[in-house]
Amino acid sequence: MASTTLHSRLSHTQSPAITRTSSSLRQITGNSLTWSRAFAPDRLLSAVSHSSLRGVKGSVKPLITCAAGTEPVAAANLAPGTPVRPTSIMVIGGTGTLGRQVVRRALDEGYDVRCLVRPRPAPADFLRDWGATVVNGDLTKPETIPATLVGVHTIIDCATGRPEEPIKTVDWEGKVALIQCAKAMGIQKYVFFSIHNCDKHPEVPLMEIKYCTEKFLQESGINHVVIRLCGFMQGLIGQYAVPILEEKSVWGTDAPTRIAYMDTQDIARLTFIAIRSEKVNGKLLTFAGPRAWTTQEVITLCERLAGQDANVTTVPVSVLKFTRQLTRCFEWTNDVADRLAFSEILTSDTVFSVPMNETYQLLGVDQKDIITLEKYLQDYFTNILKKLKDLKAQSKQSDFYI
Repeated sequence: MASTTLHSRLSHTQSPAITRTSSSLRQITGNSLTWSRAFAPDRLLSAVSHSSLRGVKGSVKPLITCAAGTEPVAAANLAPGTPVRPTSIMVIGGTGTLGRQVVRRALDEGYDVRCLVRPRPAPADFLRDWGATVVNGDLTKPETIPATLVGVHTIIDCATGRPEEPIKTVDWEGKVALIQCAKAMGIQKYVFFSIHNCDKHPEVPLMEIKYCTEKFLQESGINHVVIRLCGFMQGLIGQYAVPILEEKSVWGTDAPTRIAYMDTQDIARLTFIAIRSEKVNGKLLTFAGPRAWTTQEVITLCERLAGQDANVTTVPVSVLKFTRQLTRCFEWTNDVADRLAFSEILTSDTVFSVPMNETYQLLGVDQKDIITLEKYLQDYFTNILKKLKDLKAQSKQSDFYI
């Protein structure tokens, strides 16, 4: 009966949307960042207006902000049932760069891991091979979510939309539906991965949505931890290391932006320390690597470790900004333009990093246990160059016998 009620509620509740609002600036009423949802037996989200909306100077186009619908919803049956084990977790986005490391770490630490994945022709068999339970569900279809959360204690949300999807579809509408379901199903803890400085860049749609989601989760009343991230070391392999080894063009910018990349394995390890710590409940943490790097510094490091020069194609930030304005002229390229909005950040001397001393102390972690970018890339190039050398030797042997 409870599941029928929840299904009906989700099916008939007005879906959340991204709406445009004028720059009335930090108003409690009027045009401001608002979301309102009702859940029973208590109201999940009362009508709240937040003072965190940034305005726009002058009369330029208003910023994109997030608002959820306000229609009342039916009551949910949240009567006590079978206790849920604290080791039962659901990983959302378990096939992604970070998600798979979270799954692997959880399994290694003895958690009962369930992964929500979208139905697709090529199933995520590697997750099953590792020992995780894979369940089909889709954040863009809220009616598929509740059944997947039965028996789950903690949700770890690593998901983000695919490049071909509108940003708001998964990262806003889907996350709102997931948080509502988590509240209704009595989930005990929700871990949400966000982006460092998302509250300072409302001009970037994805960062604004991440910030809105943080606030939405906070207002939900669910016991939660928000973890903001700066950048993944793993992403540098395909972007720089592989093209250099294959003597292909490496694309870079002349931007002074510095990013403190972190190994996703370290992120996963720290995440589970945070989950087990009562001191972290309700907190906003930021994870950053030991040092912040510019694009050129990363390329130079890869060149040194690979023992060869990179064929670098430098794209001026001004070109990226022009491209964004150009793509805005066509409705079908709007989402491309949203992603290119990150180019706005590159024009300033932004540093995506934070001091980690307090976080290490809070989590009881030794900084020496956090891998540096130099060590990460050195290990990669050492292993890959050894494999290439072995393959070359095998090839020569074959040629000799032939």
